[in-house]
Amino acid sequence: MPRFVVLLRGVNVGKGNRVPMAEFKALLEGLGYTNVSTVLNSGNAVFTSSGRSPAKHAGAIATALQQKLGISTPVIVKSAAELSAIIGGSPITPADADHSRYFVSFAAEEEALLALAPLQVLTQAPERFVVSSLAAFLHCPNGILESKVGEALLGKAGKRVTTRNWATVLKLSAQAGASAA
Repeated sequence: MPRFVVLLRGVNVGKGNRVPMAEFKALLEGLGYTNVSTVLNSGNAVFTSSGRSPAKHAGAIATALQQKLGISTPVIVKSAAELSAIIGGSPITPADADHSRYFVSFAAEEEALLALAPLQVLTQAPERFVVSSLAAFLHCPNGILESKVGEALLGKAGKRVTTRNWATVLKLSAQAGASAA
């Protein structure tokens, strides 16, 4: 059965939008998903489902989050195959030491990614920001807090995407693949 990754935008950051991972896991299991595991404490999970539509999964999860936890937040679901394609499509292979400074922005639809293209003018060397039809990739060697693109992605300009660092992306990929057999 197919494996999926679910990414919630803006949860467990600061005091708002708190989603305890045990409750998130239980919510996903309550929707009928199996082999559910959470990754870190920032709204990431991996699950198995016979349903194949990431958009339908995202809708069901968003509705359940609102109804059961009172949380309204963008929910992005990618199949393990989509996540693999995103990783394979990365324009940079960051050194291990840079995994926390290399970011991937995920979106439910390509239009949300393409809307990020104007942010490229904010890039300051040695940063690199690449927008593709699969994801947007930001390498900020000086850290995301020093990046105007990073600030924009975490703010209003990035409201239709959710961003994870490369280390988290690789953890999600490992979990999505590890239980697929």
